[in-house]
Amino acid sequence: MDTIADTEKMLQVASLAELPEAAEEFLTFLAGNTTISTVLFEGEMGAGKTTFIKAICKELGVIDPVSSPTFSIVNEYLTGNGRPVYHFDFYRINEEQESVNIGVYDYFDSGNLCLIEWPTKIPNLLPDHYMLVTITSGAGEERLITLKQY
Repeated sequence: MDTIADTEKMLQVASLAELPEAAEEFLTFLAGNTTISTVLFEGEMGAGKTTFIKAICKELGVIDPVSSPTFSIVNEYLTGNGRPVYHFDFYRINEEQESVNIGVYDYFDSGNLCLIEWPTKIPNLLPDHYMLVTITSGAGEERLITLKQY
């Protein structure tokens, strides 16, 4: 796992078995910038966005089942210390107003961790500061996970 700069990090994952370590690296990198609580996940369908979010939630001590909120748009989980984590999936959003109607700004402004799949569906609603996680598929279970702070 290599650090590119203070604002960017690349994680090489050879198999699903390495996801807990990658999730731990992600959380350490995120903790380095206390102003960021919104994390955007980009990657092709099937790249492993939800799978990586599951690993992150497990590292946070979430005991609730973690699944993609494709139809509900947002799922709330509690960490081991009782803090909420919000998991969004905007894949089925047709227009940004749908997100506004569910109170997306309240979630983003809460200071709690917001994990967002398909953020390209709501570009005008995203906060100014966030982390972008880009997942690129390789052979088999190999993934390149790029973390970049904005």
